[in-house]
Amino acid sequence: MKALEDAQAYVIAAIQPLGTSEVPLAESLGRVVAQPVVVREPMPPFDNSAMDGYAVLAADVTQVPVRLTVLEDVAAGSVPTEPIVVGTATRIMTGAPMPRGADAVVRVEDTSSPSRDEVVVASSVRRGDNVRLAGGDMKPGDVIVVPGTRLTSRHLATLASAGIDPVVSDLPTVAVMSTGDEIVDPSTPVLKLGTIRDSNRVMLMSMLNELGVPVLDLGIIGDDPRELRSAYETAADGADVIVSTGGVSMGDSDYVKQILSDLGGIEFWKVAMQPGKPFAFGAVNGVPLFGLPGNPVSTFVSFEQFVRPALLTMMGARYVMRTHIEGTMGEDVTTSSDRRVFLRVYIEMDDQGSFIARRSGGQGSNMHLSLSRADAFAVIPVGVGSLSAGDHVTLEMFRWPEGRGFND
Repeated sequence: MKALEDAQAYVIAAIQPLGTSEVPLAESLGRVVAQPVVVREPMPPFDNSAMDGYAVLAADVTQVPVRLTVLEDVAAGSVPTEPIVVGTATRIMTGAPMPRGADAVVRVEDTSSPSRDEVVVASSVRRGDNVRLAGGDMKPGDVIVVPGTRLTSRHLATLASAGIDPVVSDLPTVAVMSTGDEIVDPSTPVLKLGTIRDSNRVMLMSMLNELGVPVLDLGIIGDDPRELRSAYETAADGADVIVSTGGVSMGDSDYVKQILSDLGGIEFWKVAMQPGKPFAFGAVNGVPLFGLPGNPVSTFVSFEQFVRPALLTMMGARYVMRTHIEGTMGEDVTTSSDRRVFLRVYIEMDDQGSFIARRSGGQGSNMHLSLSRADAFAVIPVGVGSLSAGDHVTLEMFRWPEGRGFND
């Protein structure tokens, strides 16, 4: 069997990044930044008030209470017209530009107004208090997003404030197909004996949608050599990556293996992991192909360990593997010791905030329910074979607990 780390390294080394494009900000969520994003102007662009209150000279309010003459009101979006001089103040709203001469803002809570033209300040302030200085967040020339960063809503807000459309890596189009005569459409109301609904394709397309990549859906391909060859050739013509499920296990039909061998340099591996041992990788007419096993949990694990990292590599991401955290097993488990085991678990937190992992259900590679209820894989290394309740374990997170539904 091939070690998982060796298989992953082989796959990643074979993947080439795509080109780059400048895209509108509204279309860049989840895209990977390809060039440093550099600020062109200070942010904030002008000195402004951090509070509703009164813009003053700090030296005027060292001894309080003190009465000051109010010159004008300045709301956010308006511009002050009167400079602050000794003995004066401007009523100012949060975000409004600071008047010339003012060097601090007194909170409205620390004042009283005997008349519209006067304010009594009851609390002293220091120079710079409650003032946001121009460039205090970002200065021209600052690099605010580095290459390899996948853009989140927080990045987009920062880019929007700076008025920048990012240059990002192009997205790979991924062709997806399920193979096998036993596979039928998910909408099939009544199953005939020996058939199963196609859950793999639905799952894979959803996972690809979560990555934001375009999908070419080739549907279900039966065990027919001509149909299979045509589907793989169509995929190679229209996509940057091909992902198929079924036909890579030892007992499967020879059609998939024979056709893939004819079309390109495809290797069929036994990877030392459970579930997901059978795996095929190579290229069809130069297009990377991932042949995943047909059992749904094996498909999921193989996608997580190979396809997702490869796609993120193709997209130029700095970090391509899922986050690993340390947790504790909440129960005894016994597994295979000759391969790395990905145990489906859900996560609880104890009173100290530590993560406790418990099996989310049956661990058969055909069992959907335990996968839908899981937050993570408890990763059990080769040579271990069993863990006891209380043992430390590495958790590979693919969902955080707050994302669970009521019945999960």
